[in-house]
Amino acid sequence: MKIARTIGTVTLARMHPSLKGASLRCVEELATIDDVDKPIYGGETIVAWDYCGSGIGDRVALAEGPEAAAPKLPTVVPVDAAIVAVLDDID
Repeated sequence: MKIARTIGTVTLARMHPSLKGASLRCVEELATIDDVDKPIYGGETIVAWDYCGSGIGDRVALAEGPEAAAPKLPTVVPVDAAIVAVLDDID
């Protein structure tokens, strides 16, 4: 699980049928915990399925790999990253 910030929305012209109704967000990974209050993290940018309805600028928990598709089981969806929580506060 990684911490990231939502920085944009992704719109698809063509998509796999299993992605119908998906909200895809562009997120920027947090490089270190010391960067949590910086306006720009400078981390890697990833497209993630948004299960939580996050908004632009929200800090989120990011799951990657097989865990990202787990909420859709037994249906298999072609995702590699998913936003699984919106973080209100980080200590």
